[in-house]
Amino acid sequence: MPLRRLLLAVGDPLVDVLAAPAGLDVRVDNVVIVDPEDEAEAFAGDLVLLIGARGSAARHLVRAAARRGAAAVAVKVHSDEPAYPPPQGWGAAAKVRRGGDEVALLRSEASDAGVALLGVRPEVRWDQLQSLCRSVLDDARLTAEADLGESAGDLYSLAQTISALTGGLVTIEDAASRVLAHSSGEEADELRRLSVLGRRGPEQYLALLREWGVFSRLRAGEEVVRIDEHPQLGIRRRLAVGIHAGTQPLGTIWVQEGSEPFAEDAEEALLGAARMAALHLVRHRTEATVGLRLRDDLLASLLEGSIEAAALADTIEVDADRPALVAAFALSPAGAPGTGGRGESARAEDTDRSGRELNRRRLVDLITVHTAAYRRTSLVTLVGGRIYVLMPDISRAGSGGADSTAESARSSAESAVLALTRKTVEAARATLGVTVQGAVGSPVDSLAAIPDSRAEADRILDAMGRDLAMDVATMSDVRTHVLISETLAYLRGTPALRDPRVSALAEHDAAQGSDLVTSLLAYLEDFGDVRTAASRLHIHPNTLRYRVRRAESVSGIDLSDPTQRLFTHLQLLMERGT
Repeated sequence: MPLRRLLLAVGDPLVDVLAAPAGLDVRVDNVVIVDPEDEAEAFAGDLVLLIGARGSAARHLVRAAARRGAAAVAVKVHSDEPAYPPPQGWGAAAKVRRGGDEVALLRSEASDAGVALLGVRPEVRWDQLQSLCRSVLDDARLTAEADLGESAGDLYSLAQTISALTGGLVTIEDAASRVLAHSSGEEADELRRLSVLGRRGPEQYLALLREWGVFSRLRAGEEVVRIDEHPQLGIRRRLAVGIHAGTQPLGTIWVQEGSEPFAEDAEEALLGAARMAALHLVRHRTEATVGLRLRDDLLASLLEGSIEAAALADTIEVDADRPALVAAFALSPAGAPGTGGRGESARAEDTDRSGRELNRRRLVDLITVHTAAYRRTSLVTLVGGRIYVLMPDISRAGSGGADSTAESARSSAESAVLALTRKTVEAARATLGVTVQGAVGSPVDSLAAIPDSRAEADRILDAMGRDLAMDVATMSDVRTHVLISETLAYLRGTPALRDPRVSALAEHDAAQGSDLVTSLLAYLEDFGDVRTAASRLHIHPNTLRYRVRRAESVSGIDLSDPTQRLFTHLQLLMERGT
């Protein structure tokens, strides 16, 4: 079977793809174990498990296995734990991974030798991995490919998302007008009722649609077709769009209007949904599911920097050498700034983790629909509770243009992605009833650097979750806020860097019920302007002067010293956010 199919059965959390210079469609026929003390016995088509191999011995065996025609080599790599604890929220730049040099050398060796390299987690037993791989290969030899059958459950989720975005009742059908999935909802007209009950459009209605030229327009391309209401026939107003793979029609999405008019952006949402639906229908059910899962796994690995961009060449049809960026989305934490505090719905969600997961999956569908409408090559995946969108090929400047033209095109694309992110966040609030935060990472020159854009988007989201009352931002919008937020997070996690005098001031407030911390912070934030700070606190200037002198007396801090003043301000901000 192709290596990609084997990876789906064995993959995460057991193995990671570290290199795939020949792509993931190389054929795997057998699994063998090789010990560094034995002569390599790998042959063409083998997946080679290197037991006990480290350093130069592992590199030697990788070369030997490649010379003998091995399809892939698996080695154990060190944990991704940092060699020292980085400051919380300081991103990938602060991380030093154990074994990083070893992995880099093995990856380079495999790339040069032209063989796929798999990293096996330290806790995985070799005998279990070999047994699992052989079982998968044996099953593949005995099992015939499945027929198309009914659409996967994901189509039902997609139908529900389209319904929320368009404001109508949705049906997804294949090219033979068989119903694959439909949304829930009342107010179905006669055509929808008969289609859902019969799992296929009734012939008398299909004949009318053919007579009106609807099907020919749907087959012709990506056109959203409007069908007028025909009360005498029991047909309400509809929108429809064809689902295509290239020029090949795969099916149709139908949206029936209910008691309310279609949403303003219904046609745009429908276009994105059709592109997403094509991924589910392009192959047989089993193959489509396999392809989507592997694509998600590889995309997640690319975002995390654990796979080379070249390994995705035969799975993701994008130019690895063109600029790209990452946008990230997360459900707002309950009680975070900008979420309106902890209401009854937030408390209910705390006790219903499955409800939060359902919201996250619905959000994935919504984001996918919006981004597919914006750009066909956009890619969406869910990693660690956050949803990431890879926007490849963002710069469209001509190859002969000046650098300023390329930079202008990149800036324009970044602005467009920011606008798309805002629109998506607003749609999530309006259609799903959830509060979402979005962050757009800076453009990078190629897919190889995409982990940097992802790390930046993560830093912005981290700051939003801690201190920033914002829904959408780029680093240029909030750089200072992000840096302050990360500094405060580092102070919170590092007690040795706290000034005990400021802590004593906070403890005094807690014991006496006074407001010295709040008053001193306002004083510092307004650069010592007593009248402005007092006005903001709604107290008399003399009251504020007294509180500032009292704060100095209680803590022993000398506010005339600029260094003490600076650090006091930082720690007071930290105390306020604790």
